[in-house]
Amino acid sequence: MNTREAITSRRAIKEFDASYEIPQSEERALLSLAMLSPTAFNIQNWRFVVVKDNELRLQIKEAAWGQAQVTDSSLLVIICADLKAWEKEPLRYWANTAKEVQNFMLPAIDGYYRGRAEVQRDEAFRSCGMAAQTLMLAAKEMGYDSCPMDGFDFEKVAQLIQLPDDHVISMFVAIGKGTKNAWPRGGQLDIDEVVIQDKFREKA
Repeated sequence: MNTREAITSRRAIKEFDASYEIPQSEERALLSLAMLSPTAFNIQNWRFVVVKDNELRLQIKEAAWGQAQVTDSSLLVIICADLKAWEKEPLRYWANTAKEVQNFMLPAIDGYYRGRAEVQRDEAFRSCGMAAQTLMLAAKEMGYDSCPMDGFDFEKVAQLIQLPDDHVISMFVAIGKGTKNAWPRGGQLDIDEVVIQDKFREKA
């Protein structure tokens, strides 16, 4: 499957074959591909919590108001972000570059994030969104269905996974073998309404 096919055929699937297990090698490949998603300054601030414990999944399902994909999917990934990744040994993010690049990038990272909590949070959600899409498209190319989710009690799930104080939860992505097709697309807006050339026009 090529990229265009993956994009056009990817849909949110909510019913999965609960007996199917994704092979460990494919799980690792999926997560490795997600880790190629872009992040500002290459700080790689996403964190992927892969929930395998059945009892924990049941507790998370309760916090997600009983949505079956939490327990029935082969892979439940809670996509989080480390808000302070920018200051945690930032040399790691540019370790393979020349010294002059490091000398430029490290102060730039510090200057962009330090003291700017809103920027830290905004960048976290941008990074997680791109990683989620990469994960879902990679899953589709590998023959799996997926469902992005934000319908859950964020605070409760944070407690259940022992989320550190300097992290946030962005969303879930449930991945597995779908057992039912998605509903037909509900209605796509016209491209002329969505794509704006140059700038928005004043209303008459």
